[in-house]
Amino acid sequence: MPSPLGEVCSAFLKLGLTSFGGPVAHLGYLREEFVGKRRWLTDDAYADLVALCQFLPGPASSQLVFALGMLRAGILGALAASLCFMLPSVLLMLALAYGVTRVASLQGAGWLHGLKLAAVAVVAQAVWSMGRSICIDRARLTLCILAAIITLVAPGTLTQIGVIAACALLGWILYHRTPVPPPSEPPAKVRGHIPALIALVVFFALLVLLPLAAATGNKSLALFDSFYRSGALVFGGGHVVLPLLRAEVVPPGWITDDAFLAGYAGAQAVPGPLFTFAAYLGTVIQGGPNAWVGGLWCLLAIFLPAWLLIGGTLPFWHQLRAKSWAQAALKGANAAVVGLLLAALYTPVITESITSPLDVAAALIAFAALQFWKAPPWTVVALLAAAGQWAI
Repeated sequence: MPSPLGEVCSAFLKLGLTSFGGPVAHLGYLREEFVGKRRWLTDDAYADLVALCQFLPGPASSQLVFALGMLRAGILGALAASLCFMLPSVLLMLALAYGVTRVASLQGAGWLHGLKLAAVAVVAQAVWSMGRSICIDRARLTLCILAAIITLVAPGTLTQIGVIAACALLGWILYHRTPVPPPSEPPAKVRGHIPALIALVVFFALLVLLPLAAATGNKSLALFDSFYRSGALVFGGGHVVLPLLRAEVVPPGWITDDAFLAGYAGAQAVPGPLFTFAAYLGTVIQGGPNAWVGGLWCLLAIFLPAWLLIGGTLPFWHQLRAKSWAQAALKGANAAVVGLLLAALYTPVITESITSPLDVAAALIAFAALQFWKAPPWTVVALLAAAGQWAI
């Protein structure tokens, strides 16, 4: 029987190798692995964590990885989950930084289109499974549909946060008188409030002190400050952070626009979190044979805010959701999460992936393989990538 820490390492390393498609698809991969397959938590508990990560700034899927690892094996499990999940992507981005002139060959690649189709199937399966588990009455189904419609009509991070908050309020109105059993006792790994408070203090302290330290002219501190602020102040994560990063690294002359865009193109073709783009940027900025040190420095800076925020809020989140009124509100919030995922299935997942009837057929076959034939996600990803390359 492997230890909890060993389980965390093996599970997230596998996902780090196969989780193509960006943060939205990652939610599908993570749900399938830890709710459907390993049963580490229920659909409701998973949706609770997704709602928490949506409310916090930073990369939502990476925060979810940290939270899942923490629930399973404490702070060491959280760090192990994050490191294993990002390791394949980091290595590929470091390699790309050393050979950036080859990036142009990625554009228009057939296998990359196949990976996008795999993401369609993965997200569709997540919507299907979570919807059947969470939206079990007309009220929650209605909230889910309304959340999807509002998000599609008025896309944006503030809309997503507002939809979750509004559905949470409606959930409280609709369900606060419904008797509900209290949730199970949270794992001992996340009960410590003092470490959580320390993490929150460190998060805000760094946000204030790093700009002062960077003003001394030290380039390493200036880099850390730029990437820390980008990770701490962006809502939505993923592609949303790219314009912030460009504003931090291109105008000072640390990297050219051409090199920045080359790295961005490469980041679309690797598994794992898009925030590992920071490793590429830091490596290019540092330069020289030991440039990878700069890449890891910037990588730490951009992920540190997410780790501190999840570590600081997760213990209180468990305490809050133990209240009956909070459980009622979370019923509405969870329905909203399904609605947001449904909206994301259309845009950007389908709109950026489906370009022909053949694409529709491929995505439907992949969905059936995942949902009904129980095929491992990595096999679907690999087969669609190979099929896309063969079709070119």
